[in-house]
Amino acid sequence: MTQLSSALPTFDAHYVDRRRYPHGVAFMDGQYLPMSEAKISVLDWGFLHSDATYDTVHVWNGRFFRLNLHLDRFLGGVERLRMKLPYDREKIASILEDCVALSGHKSAYVEMICTRGSSPTFSRDPRQAENRFIAFAVPYGSVANPEQLERGLHVAISETVRIPPNSVDPLIKNYHWLDLVKGLFDAYDRGAETALILDTNGHIAEGPGFNVFIVKDGSLRTPAFGVLPGITRRTVFDLCAEIGLSVSAADISRADIKAADEVFITSTAGGIMPVTRMDDAAIASGHVGPITRRLIDLYWQKHDDPAWSTAVIYP
Repeated sequence: MTQLSSALPTFDAHYVDRRRYPHGVAFMDGQYLPMSEAKISVLDWGFLHSDATYDTVHVWNGRFFRLNLHLDRFLGGVERLRMKLPYDREKIASILEDCVALSGHKSAYVEMICTRGSSPTFSRDPRQAENRFIAFAVPYGSVANPEQLERGLHVAISETVRIPPNSVDPLIKNYHWLDLVKGLFDAYDRGAETALILDTNGHIAEGPGFNVFIVKDGSLRTPAFGVLPGITRRTVFDLCAEIGLSVSAADISRADIKAADEVFITSTAGGIMPVTRMDDAAIASGHVGPITRRLIDLYWQKHDDPAWSTAVIYP
C-alpha cells in the first residue's frame, strides 16, 4: 500500500507562467499589458461555462477593416446575453486602436471580449457576476497559409452537427466550439486541412471560424440556417452587389457543394479563401475559379478605401 506524504507542497504566492506567447498587447481592467501577462481567473464564467461573447476585427496595412460592423455585432451580443460593459462604443474603439498602436503591428488580429466574469462569493447566480471586458492585438493570422491560398484548401465534410440555433443564438459570436473542433479532427483523420459541419437538417452549415460559399452557373449561395452571419460573409454580399453578381442565402446540400463550379470560405482571419477539393474529389477543374479570384482581389483592394477602413494612429 502506498504511503501518502504528510508534508504539504510549497505554497506559491504568485503564479509563474513559462509558456511562450505571440508578441502583442492586451487590455484588462484598465491596464495595457504584454500578452504573457493577460490572465483571467479560473473562476470566470467565461472559462468555466463558455459564458462570453467576442468579436474579431483585423488590421491590414495600418487600417482596421469594417470596424463599425464588428462593433455592432459585439455590442449586440453583449446586450442579448444581458451583460454590461464598463465602456461605451467610442471608448472600446479607442482601446482597440491603442492595443494595435502599442503593439506596433501594421497587420493584426484584434479581439474584443466580454465574459460573464465571476462572483466574489462564487455564487451560481449569473446576475451576481461582475462582467469583464478584455481586448488584445496580436500578429495577423489566416485560416489558410500562403500555399493554400494559392492552390485552394482541401476540406472534408464531417458528420458532426452544429449546435442548433434554438439552443445557442448564432447571432451572438461565442466560444461554443466543441462541435467545430470535433469536425476539425474528423477532417485531419481524413487527410484534409479543415472541415465543414452540418446543420440539424443535414445541410452544410459552416466551419471552424468561417462561412462557406458555392458558385454555380455564375450565381453564389451561402448557408442561411444556424450559422454566424460573418462580417466577411456580409462583405461578399456587398461586393457582389457592387459588381452585379447574384448571391443568396439558402440551404446547400452535400451534392450541391460537390457539384459546384467554385467554392470558397470567408473569415476575418484570411478574408476570402478558395477551396479546390471537397472530401476526396476536386471541385470542378481543381483550380481556383475566376469569380473567386475576382472577389479576392476586390476584397483586398477595399482595405485601402476610407469608406471600408479606418486608419490606426501609431506613436
